Amino acid sequence: MTGAQALIESLKRAGVEHIFGYAGATICPAVDALASAPEIGYTLVRTEQNAGHMASGYYRVTGKVGVCMVTSGPGATNLITGIATAYMDSIPMVAITGQVPSHLLGRDIFQEVDITGACAPFSKHSYLVKNCDDIPRIVAEAFHIASTGRPGPVLIDLPIDVQNQKLKEYSYPEKVSIRSYKPSVRGNDMQIKRVIGAIAQAERPVICAGGGVFLANAQQELTEFAERTSIPVVTTMMGLSLMPSAHPLNMGMIGAFGSKAANKALAKSDLLIMVGCRVADRAILAPDELERRMSIVHIDVDPAEIGKNMTAEIPVVGDVKVILHQLLERAQAGGQTEWLTRLQELRYEVRHRTFPTTPGYVFPGHLMRQLSRKLQYNAVVVADVGQNQIWACRHLQLEGARFLTSGGLGTMGYALPAAIGVKVAQPNRQTVVICGDGSFQMAFNELAAVRAANLDIKIILLQNNVLGLVRQIQDTPAYPAGPFGVALDGSPDFTTIADAYGIPSRVISEDEQVDGALDELLNAPGSFLLICRVDPKATTND
Repeated sequence: MTGAQALIESLKRAGVEHIFGYAGATICPAVDALASAPEIGYTLVRTEQNAGHMASGYYRVTGKVGVCMVTSGPGATNLITGIATAYMDSIPMVAITGQVPSHLLGRDIFQEVDITGACAPFSKHSYLVKNCDDIPRIVAEAFHIASTGRPGPVLIDLPIDVQNQKLKEYSYPEKVSIRSYKPSVRGNDMQIKRVIGAIAQAERPVICAGGGVFLANAQQELTEFAERTSIPVVTTMMGLSLMPSAHPLNMGMIGAFGSKAANKALAKSDLLIMVGCRVADRAILAPDELERRMSIVHIDVDPAEIGKNMTAEIPVVGDVKVILHQLLERAQAGGQTEWLTRLQELRYEVRHRTFPTTPGYVFPGHLMRQLSRKLQYNAVVVADVGQNQIWACRHLQLEGARFLTSGGLGTMGYALPAAIGVKVAQPNRQTVVICGDGSFQMAFNELAAVRAANLDIKIILLQNNVLGLVRQIQDTPAYPAGPFGVALDGSPDFTTIADAYGIPSRVISEDEQVDGALDELLNAPGSFLLICRVDPKATTND
C-alpha cells in the first residue's frame, strides 16, 4: 500500500463520504487513489478557496467533518481563506494539501510554499507528513482534533514522495488519545450551582446564545432551558435560527445591526448568561459597560474565550450540551414577569414593522419577510457578506429553517460554495442563497459546479451596483471624501451569466413583483437566479 492509498483508506475509516478539491501535480497520487474509492464522492471546485467553504456548508448541515484537498503552491495558498473562514467560525475541517518532494523542501522549487507555517495562526493544528507509515495515525488524530473541544480546521501537508512511499504495515488506530489534548466536557458542579443561584436572584436575566450551541448540537437543550426558566434569549449572528423566530422568548439578534428588542434586553439585564459565544465587537460594542452593570455567566468549551474580551463572574468550561443538561437537572420553573412582558411587546413591534417603498426598486426588508413566509420548514438559507447579510439577519423570520453565514471572518463569496456543500450533503433540502452583486462576482464561477452536479440551488441576488456596506460606512462624517472605490462599474449582465451556465433567471424592480417572483424561484425545477434591483442609497438602517 502506498502513502496515497493509505490516505484514502484512512479517510474511509474516518467516515468521509465526500471531498471538495482541485487537483494538481503534487496531489495527483492521492487523487489517483481516490479514483479507486467510489464510496467517497468528489466535487471539483473552480477555485480552491471555495473548497473550504463547501466543506464548511457540508459540515454545518451534517455534523460530519468537512474535507477538502488541493495541490501545493497557489492551490494551497488559495485555500488559506477557506481555512481561515472555518477557523473563525469554529468549523471542523480537515484540509489536505499536496507538497513538493520532502528532500527539496526549503529550496524554493516550483510551487513550494510553507503552508503549515502560513496557516499556523488560523488552524487548530497542522501536520507535515514525513513518513508514510504515520499517515493512518495522523488522519485519525486530525479528525479527532478537528471535531472535539472547540472545533476547527486541521491541515495535513503531504509531500508527493511520501504519497508514493510504500507502507511497512497499514494500521488505523481504533482509538485516539493525545496526552497534551484533553478538552473539558462536563462543567464543574460548584459552578453549575452558582449559575442556578444567580438565576434565582436575578430579576432581569437574559441568555445570549451563539454558534457554539449549533456546534454542540444543543438547540433543543437551549430551548428547553429557556422555557423552563422563562428567560428571554438573544443571539449573535452565528446563533440565528437556534430558536424559531416566532418563539415568544426569542428576542432576536444583538449588536450593531441587531433588533431593538434584543439590544434592549441586553442593555437592561441584570444577569447575562452567555452560551457558546465569544464577545465579538459586532455583537457587544461595550463589554466594559456590561461588566459594570450586570453579573455575567460565560459557558464555553474553550477556556481561552472566557475572560478574553469580557470578565465572567461565573465561568463554566465544558461542552454546551452537557452543561445545559446539568443546568436542567437543577433549574426551577420561572413565570411571566413584567420584564418579559415588556420585551415581548418590543419584539412584537419589530416583527410587525412596515417597510418603505421606493419606485423602481425592491426593498430588501420586504423581500426577506416575503421569503420567510414561503420557505419550507427545514430549508437552509445561506447569506453572503455585506448589506445582503445584514438585511437577511434583521428581516428573515425563520420558523424551522437553518441560517448560515460567515460571521467571524466575514468572507465575501462564501454563500454560493457553502450552499453547494449543503446541497451535496442533502440534495432534497431546500437551499437558498442570498448575496449582493459584489459577493456574487467573487464566486459565480462555482455555477459550473452547480451545473456539473445538477444541483437545485435558489439564488437571490440583490443588485445595487455598489459595494453597499462599504459605501454606507464611507457616507459618514468620518470619511470626508465620501464613497470612493465602491462602484461596481463593468459588472456583467447577470441574466446572461446565468444563461451561459444553463440556469434560468428573472429580474424584478418593484415590491409588487416580489410575491410572484419568489414563487417562480422556489418552484423552479432546478437552480434559479432571481435578480432584485435595490436602491444603491438604501442602508441597513432603513
